[in-house]
Amino acid sequence: MALIALASAKGSPGVSVTVAGLSQVWPTSAVVADLDPAGGDTGLRYRLDNGDPLNPSVGLLSLGAAVRAGQTTDLADHLQTTAGGMRTLVGVTSPGQMLGLGAAWKHIALTLRRSREYDVLADCGRLTPGSPAMAVIEQADAVVLISKGELEDVAHLRERLRSLQATLHLGSIDATPTGIAMMTSANDTRGVTDAEQLLASAGLPVRALGVIAEDRKAADALRTESSRNIRRSTLVRSLYDLSVRINDLTNLTGRIRQHAS
Repeated sequence: MALIALASAKGSPGVSVTVAGLSQVWPTSAVVADLDPAGGDTGLRYRLDNGDPLNPSVGLLSLGAAVRAGQTTDLADHLQTTAGGMRTLVGVTSPGQMLGLGAAWKHIALTLRRSREYDVLADCGRLTPGSPAMAVIEQADAVVLISKGELEDVAHLRERLRSLQATLHLGSIDATPTGIAMMTSANDTRGVTDAEQLLASAGLPVRALGVIAEDRKAADALRTESSRNIRRSTLVRSLYDLSVRINDLTNLTGRIRQHAS
């Protein structure tokens, strides 16, 4: 199965909403891994079927404890399922807890990548130098960076990609397939293409994956409902299209590795 890392270069352009929505329309069994270095909000935002809150001790914290102890661990043992049917690895609630995982990060990333049951959609939050989530970026089968459509946001995206160029081997035969998506109006199909061209001119070959439609009502509904109940919303339709393109991007990994070998 695949490990797809999703992140932003600046601010809060909707990575968490995107990851949660993608999990509902994903073509295979998917897990949302809340790895936001600033502290995840999965445990605060979602509930179990009976209305109880998610258990903050079962998720990233329990997985980290298991790998630190050298235990053979099954990812499924650390997952919870929300009322809307989202299978999730609940994140930590503070940056201190995130840093406390320390050397376990490399092993956590390997556990996520080696899952045989699920594709893992990893919410890596905002990427900054020294972020613990970089261990996941390094192991990812594909990386998707999400941005707003404004010019300054694209400029931040360009600089973040430059800092990741060596890690992702951008421009080389063994590059990690990397794409960009824009959180903007459903009708704004030009912005992401312009961003792709701007990044290419800077020597950063990434693929434009499309638009994530801004739709606050549908985003709120995803917390408690299956995507089937809001499948006609612009958000869910755009996420379905995005899921297809990410899967196409992820499939590049196997072809690239086969060619490199």
